[in-house]
Amino acid sequence: MPAATPHPAHHPTKRVTSMKISTRVASVTTLAALLLPLAACGGDSTGDAGEGSGPAAGGGGAEATACEPSDGEVNLTFFSWVPGIEGVVDIWNEQNPDVQVEVQTGPNGNSGTYQNFFNQLEAGNPPDLGQIEFDALPNFRVQDGLTDIAGCEGVMDARDQFVEWTWTQVQLGEEDAVYAIPQDTGPMAMFYREDLFTEAGIEVPTTWEEYAAAAEQVRENDGYITNFSTSDINQFAGLVWQAGGSWFGTEGESWQVGLDSEESVQVADYWDGLVQEDLVSTLPPWTTEWDNAYNTGQAWTWISAVWGANSIMSGAPDTEGAWRVAPMPTWDGEVAAGNWGGSTTAVFNGTEHPHEAAQFALWLNTSEEAHTALIEAANLYPATTAGQQLPALAEGVPFYGDQPIYEVFTEAGATVPTEWTWGPTMTQVYNDVADGFSAAVSGDGGLADALTAAQDSTTTALEAQGIPVGE
Repeated sequence: MPAATPHPAHHPTKRVTSMKISTRVASVTTLAALLLPLAACGGDSTGDAGEGSGPAAGGGGAEATACEPSDGEVNLTFFSWVPGIEGVVDIWNEQNPDVQVEVQTGPNGNSGTYQNFFNQLEAGNPPDLGQIEFDALPNFRVQDGLTDIAGCEGVMDARDQFVEWTWTQVQLGEEDAVYAIPQDTGPMAMFYREDLFTEAGIEVPTTWEEYAAAAEQVRENDGYITNFSTSDINQFAGLVWQAGGSWFGTEGESWQVGLDSEESVQVADYWDGLVQEDLVSTLPPWTTEWDNAYNTGQAWTWISAVWGANSIMSGAPDTEGAWRVAPMPTWDGEVAAGNWGGSTTAVFNGTEHPHEAAQFALWLNTSEEAHTALIEAANLYPATTAGQQLPALAEGVPFYGDQPIYEVFTEAGATVPTEWTWGPTMTQVYNDVADGFSAAVSGDGGLADALTAAQDSTTTALEAQGIPVGE
């Protein structure tokens, strides 16, 4: 794996052109109808939905697929970009001779896999199962590309095994529906250079106010406290998530867009100040230049997700033993973390074997055997509470001075707010916010201005597709 490439299972969202709407969605009216059930996952933070049968109440969903076991031997196809996934699936195949799973692998979702999925759905030949990140699920629901597996054996019973917010994400606002099984999460914390902080006599910050003060001290020591990315908007979304915001929600029969919400602007103004005062660098992420900043001590911290541990190890090998992990700074002293990344295993519409596909997805994402194999093969961080307690995640990590860093992420995961909703046009949102952020750091407006512009463009994009948007 190239040093500049983060963990493939959680690769940051790449900027791509908007995925074309499938001709399977026959009309604007049909599209809007499919969108309406996609309510706020775990709650509505941009408007009080109240009661009723509208989208925020979970109404409008299709009935769960009839999920009876198939007769005879079954062969399933499963597409994933998790490293080493073939070996994990081999375990299933050895134990289930009558239900064999063929693995197909390729690039992460936004690097072409999602578009391939849409093309296959349109052609009527998708795989039985596929890896889909949380933020992309609404797009597939919009195109009627997912099978509701709530009626399949064991699915609804598995709910209590998962971190709460991950289960609400796969229900897409429909209380009696399940469109995927959560696989892994990306709780956020702060990676920091303990040696540099100690040498400079700087206290490790626990609040964002302390973080800004530490940034000034770090700059006096010829470093930057971190690098602010203008292109990887998922990180910024995670910061807003921690602050209690949500970029989308529903009220009645309409979508609510909250890109310029109070919480978003708070986060934007904070980082805008650090950028304008030259207290953070703005290097392009996932590049040799970015890696070098962390490898040479130019960058002292990184607010990132659990998978970031692997990114630092591969991108900054000369710093082994110098890094530690602490909870991410908070706004008011109340413990809270954001989330950056995470995937699911979804069953596509068109499968002839929903029962068997659902059983495989459950095994892959709930069994101790599969979790341990995924941790060993890909450092994957499970979405189940039991998976996060496995011995493979309890050991000290040599690169991080033998600190048991996953304990920090487990505690962080329990504090991620549940009221975050991904919208149906995330590719457009990422592109528009990134354009605005890039302009802002070049002196054209501020980060909050970029959010306001993206708010307008997102509203326009939804309305152009006949999707009702509230005030």
